[in-house]
Order: sequence, then C-alpha cells, then structure tokens
Amino acid sequence: MTANPRVTVWNEYQVEKQKPEVAQIYPDGIHHAIAQHLQSSGLTVKTATLDQPDHGLTDAILNQTDVLIWWGHIAHDQVQDAIVDKVHQRVLSGMGLIVLHSGHFSKIFKRLMGTSCSLKWRNDGEKERLWLVDPSHPIAAGLDESFELAAEEMYGEFFDIPNPDSLVFISWFEGGEVFRSGCCFHRGKGKIFYFRPGDELYPTYYQPNVLRVITNSVYWASPLN
Repeated sequence: MTANPRVTVWNEYQVEKQKPEVAQIYPDGIHHAIAQHLQSSGLTVKTATLDQPDHGLTDAILNQTDVLIWWGHIAHDQVQDAIVDKVHQRVLSGMGLIVLHSGHFSKIFKRLMGTSCSLKWRNDGEKERLWLVDPSHPIAAGLDESFELAAEEMYGEFFDIPNPDSLVFISWFEGGEVFRSGCCFHRGKGKIFYFRPGDELYPTYYQPNVLRVITNSVYWASPLN
C-alpha cells in the first residue's frame, strides 16, 4: 500500500450551511472535522465541496488523490455526471474510495454497486453498537470487539448492495435492527469501503473509534505500489 496516501475529503457541504444545529456541531463542515483528524495522523489531506468549480474534483486534484472520502446527503442529484464519470474511472484505475453514511445514495456509489443501495432508516437518535465481525481485517486494527455511539440515525436491512467482498462491522440499534455497516468491495484496481455512521445531527466524526476506522480504511484503500 502507499506509505503516505494522499487523501481528498469530499463533502457536499450543504446541511451545515442550512441547519444551525448542524453548524454548531461542525462549524467548518464535516469535511474539515475529518480532514483535521487525518492531518493530525500525518496524512496529506485536501478537501473539496459541491459548490466549487468541478465540485472541487478537477483532473489535477483527482490525479493527486490516492484515496477519496465521500460524504453526501441532500444534494446527490446536483453532482454532475461528468464528475462521476471521472471519479469512476479513477477508482477502476486504482484510487481508493471511502463512502460515509448517507453517501450510500450518491451517484458514484450506486454506479459502482450497480444496485439501488436502498435501506430502512429512522432518525430518533438511538444508541448504536458496532460489532467487529472480521478482527483480522486491516480496518479493524486497534479496535475492541465492539464500540458504541450514544445517538445516531438508524439504518436497517435490507440494504440493497451486492454481497461485500469482506464485511468488517455490523451494527445493532435499540429498535432491534441490524445493518451491514462496514463493507469492502473491489472494482477494477480500486478498493471501496462503505462505513455507515455519520448523520450530521450527531458529533460522530469526533468519536475516536470512528476516526480510527476512517484512518485505517484510508491505508487499506490506498493503491498498491
């Protein structure tokens, strides 16, 4: 894997500007919270957002990105198909892709999966426990057998995705639902990791275990030398 992968954190950066309660949690955007942690871990990190030219994903940026992290929620349809085409080709050529939370409905994830990527959901701020089901996986490094989020949006099965190449986490919620919340895929030369937690109403991207998973997944998804 790349020793020092170059990371671009993409966020549509809309809910933070539209909802004061979200801006209180992420005053500089979800992308900034994630990028700040990755930078503190010694990684080379850029950020990009929907409203920038080419959504911040110019040819120059994509060509200098080893791993792309994607968070989207309310503006999936505003992402230009031409940009999706470029990201798709970069993934097939070896760029890693980490899709977070509601990014399951992004154009790029749906294209790579070839399915609707639909699921059940309920946002009542329920407790979530993530269980590690593949402790030997590199994304699991440094984690205990489970960890808990005090409040999160519930995602439940059936999750309409292809069977993952490997499954790292499953989630349990207070309402009794379970969900495949840490899914690994390979497409072409690229590696893809879908990680469920991260609704904007909760400070999930300050949670140490969540940040550890994201950091581990950057190294796992980075291209082979």
